[in-house]
Amino acid sequence: MTTVSPTSPPSATAPPPDARAWYVLGMLCFVYVLNFLDRQLLSILAKPIQDDLGVTDGQLGLISGLYFALFYCTISIPVAWLADRTNRVKVLSIACALWSAATVACGMASTYPQLVLARMAVGVGEAGGVPPSYAIITDYFAPGRRGTALGLFNLGPPLGQALGVAFGASIAAAYSWRSAFVVLGLIGVAAAAAVWLTIREPKRGGLDRPAPAAVPHQPMARAGFGETVSMFFRRPTLLVLSLAGGATQFVTYAVMNFTVLFLMREKGMTLGEVAIYYALLIGIGISIGMFASGRLIDRFAARYRQAYAIIPAVGLALSVPFFVGFVWAPGWELALLFLAGPTVLNYFFLSPAVTLVQEEVRPNQRVLSGALLLLVMNLIGLGLGPTYLGAASDYFRATNPDNSLQLAFYTLIPFYFLAIALYLVLARVLKREASRNGAF
Repeated sequence: MTTVSPTSPPSATAPPPDARAWYVLGMLCFVYVLNFLDRQLLSILAKPIQDDLGVTDGQLGLISGLYFALFYCTISIPVAWLADRTNRVKVLSIACALWSAATVACGMASTYPQLVLARMAVGVGEAGGVPPSYAIITDYFAPGRRGTALGLFNLGPPLGQALGVAFGASIAAAYSWRSAFVVLGLIGVAAAAAVWLTIREPKRGGLDRPAPAAVPHQPMARAGFGETVSMFFRRPTLLVLSLAGGATQFVTYAVMNFTVLFLMREKGMTLGEVAIYYALLIGIGISIGMFASGRLIDRFAARYRQAYAIIPAVGLALSVPFFVGFVWAPGWELALLFLAGPTVLNYFFLSPAVTLVQEEVRPNQRVLSGALLLLVMNLIGLGLGPTYLGAASDYFRATNPDNSLQLAFYTLIPFYFLAIALYLVLARVLKREASRNGAF
């Protein structure tokens, strides 16, 4: 069995990134904002969509969860393989244009089946968004600075959701939910053109640790598809990491896709109040979680590899009592106060997960490895989390029509502990590997 050693462990002497690297990071983060904004519009505007098209909680869970994830996850693998072998910037640009056009189509849907088809098309486009971006950033930032850079990039989801709540809800309140999809989709098409025209494809592995002097430099061969897939799923570190991330995202995606509906239908919040207060909470809270965890990884992972697992585990453990308070709270004001805890702490997992994968594999395997990480995490989290919560709410609605979502939210608590347990398993795997390699 061939093992793949980390190509570029963190270094205290990492060269500082130049202005172009920061521009690229900012542009890719903006695209990620649009990616997540378009993805979350459906959950943000769930109430007016339900009123207009007459869909149930279970149908909303399917369209935002399983239906979307099946296309998003399966298409991401061949797209990532293509990006590893071609120009990653162009793949990203084309993907952004596709999902943005599909978002416009969502705003034109007049029936539930039409909305399903449009959302599937959004998933096809978004499959080419995140994995190429991970690899591009890794080749613009040196080891020892990648945790912070990827932590900043991972501000895309909170900023995307916050802006989606703020602008999507505001546009929907002033005009209609359809106008929100059309306007934000057109912005994405313009962003795709900017990526194509202004970002240069970086050299693969150009900032990685130099090879030893005794080893002659050889051009990097293209990694085979089967070779990379086999490597990923045969390595305990990457497999357990993916499962732990999937269990975490089961909770985060379930909560994210139904919180606005929960606050409006069972906590008494209006769409205008959502556009202000919930938008601020999401934008600030998740951003703190993403950035803080990236900084913690850069600070501790070089000396203590178990940090990749312990940081998310601690975050989830601290989050549980706040989550219970959020679900229990009788009004939206107190609910938002409790929700601040999970909003920060639930997202201590993503920056460590992405950084660990990018550091563990060869440069010519980074896009596909990032896609495989997302495949496992999103099939479990995005595919099953919202689907489960929507179905649970429909089940409880027969006997508890006024608080069916509250009861469904309570059933997510065991999944917190499942995710924590998996991160503790990952910590043991990392400790065993570190001991075998003579590290601590």
